[in-house]
Amino acid sequence: MMSVNNGGTLTGQDTAPNGTARASWERTNTLSNPSTPTKHLKSPKPQNAITIAVSSRVLFNMDTEQQIYQQKGMEDYLKYQIEHETEPFGPGPAFPFVKALEAVNTRLRELYPESEELFDVVLMTNNHAHVGLRLINTINHHRLFIERFCMTGGNSPIGYLKAYHTNLYLSADPMKVREALEEGIAAATMFNPPEKRTEVSETQLRVAFDGDAVLFSDESERIFKAHGLDKFFEHEKEHENTLLDHGPLKGFLESLGKLQKKFCAKGQRMDCPIRTYLVTARSAASSGTRALKTLRSWGLDTDEALFLAGAPKGPMLEKIRPHIFFDDQMFHVEGAAELGTVAAHVPYGVAQKRPQKKPAKENAKTLALPPSSL
Repeated sequence: MMSVNNGGTLTGQDTAPNGTARASWERTNTLSNPSTPTKHLKSPKPQNAITIAVSSRVLFNMDTEQQIYQQKGMEDYLKYQIEHETEPFGPGPAFPFVKALEAVNTRLRELYPESEELFDVVLMTNNHAHVGLRLINTINHHRLFIERFCMTGGNSPIGYLKAYHTNLYLSADPMKVREALEEGIAAATMFNPPEKRTEVSETQLRVAFDGDAVLFSDESERIFKAHGLDKFFEHEKEHENTLLDHGPLKGFLESLGKLQKKFCAKGQRMDCPIRTYLVTARSAASSGTRALKTLRSWGLDTDEALFLAGAPKGPMLEKIRPHIFFDDQMFHVEGAAELGTVAAHVPYGVAQKRPQKKPAKENAKTLALPPSSL
């Protein structure tokens, strides 16, 4: 069962000398509930916002309804939704992430009341409009601020993503995610929440990224797959001053960095409600230099960088407690989920084209890809 109200602070940037972060926590929770929609709040213009498009099945738990659709068809599905439209859906895997986005928006509005550089969440779904009332009731029940809906009645919503200036698309449907990536839009597949979910911060958005085929291109991954580890190390040493090309989620990290700078400009570097992490299987000494030089050349940084030299990522992510972790390889997604982290799969690069041997310790059970979502 998902827990989003842990009622306390966590390690890392949730604590700071002289109680700085604690004071921020009290201010955020006393002056303004970040998830409470109020009449005076307005959605920013799409061209000014950082737009996060989420499908209804990753924001909310719609497993029962999906089973009805698959087993009984569209008409029974719509009938069930209408009959239960006053019953809110429970949280889905993206729910804590969206709540954290709203917490960041609350802080940004305090510092920059007139700015439209805010997160804007769009509910992007191919559901029929008849389901809209239940979704609206659910959003109000959970006190979310989501004003933009795109309901395509069975058609793919991918064509609308660019019109919304989408910076990140999260869906339960891997085919739609692939389609979005092909259109040059950052996207990832999300799965049902882990049975044992790690509690996450309510006041600080934490986002963790893999490196190759996520922030960077899959160039180095191709060398490893084709020629093995020794050739990979040799290639990285020879090219340590050659920048890696960008991967599908580089732009999203840029968006996060842009907002972080707004907090730094107000003297809140140590109290920033956004924290980013690079969690990579690269080793620091033999292949980390190129990754860090590439980020620096882009004018980007991550607050923390973990070079694991092939060690499992799950235990490190359990300590970080991110709201979301992006990786291109399913065995890392599965390993993270087994230890309670919500991880999203980025189906990009050479790792999607070849079978992968799964480490036994990280894959006691397999995450099944969900069926296409309505």
